[in-house]
Amino acid sequence: MSSLAWIIASSLAGGLLSVLAAAALTLTARSSWIPWLVSYAIGALLGAVFLETLPEAMAHGRSLQQVSGMVLLGIVVFFVLEKLVLWRHCHLEHCDAHDPVVVPGTRIRSGILILVGDTIHNFVDGILIAAAFLTNVHLGIVTAMAIIAHEIPQEAGDFLILLHSGLSKAKALLFNLLSSLAMLLGALIGYAALEGVRELVPPLLGFAAASMIYVAVADLIPDLHRTPDIRAGAVQVLLIALGIGSIWAVGELVGAHVH
Repeated sequence: MSSLAWIIASSLAGGLLSVLAAAALTLTARSSWIPWLVSYAIGALLGAVFLETLPEAMAHGRSLQQVSGMVLLGIVVFFVLEKLVLWRHCHLEHCDAHDPVVVPGTRIRSGILILVGDTIHNFVDGILIAAAFLTNVHLGIVTAMAIIAHEIPQEAGDFLILLHSGLSKAKALLFNLLSSLAMLLGALIGYAALEGVRELVPPLLGFAAASMIYVAVADLIPDLHRTPDIRAGAVQVLLIALGIGSIWAVGELVGAHVH
């Protein structure tokens, strides 16, 4: 398969499949299951950052200082975006950022904010998928896997908020599916822009690492701390380890067939 074919297939899978899986989980599973999905997603994100993305960025001849500087810049950018309520993604049914104010008409506005933030997030994820595949197929598959892993609990949380805002199940699913197409758009734009500008790949990988670190540390992990029970904590640690292990295992398997 060509790089473009991998990019299109992975961005469609990352967007559409994650939304459908999230909808199925939301409609059939209890909301108490979402933290377990979040735990796995944390491991997948951190595994992708430290086992794949950052090593690959430095392998392109960039110094540790340059790569770490881009990661630092990315974290600051995502902090600012979150302050503007454009990057915030909750993974539980109730949270301070998304709980609608009990005023007539404000619940729909809460749902709209969720969709706006999700669309922007999907668009950037598509660009990151393109950047990874233009580096090599191995990194692209691992990056797409990490994105799908964290998109499922994110989309499940967003789906719950859309239902809570007053949308029907059918409309919530439709709007989430439309939002997911932004990932394909971002991937195609990323492919067109990066194909002739390979020098941008290492800094974009650093930016990708920043996004994964920020989502895991600033958004996902605080959700887990809302459950202080020691037994639940032990399960969370095991699932985080499973997420890291899955990234390592896929990296080893894909690397053995690609290189």
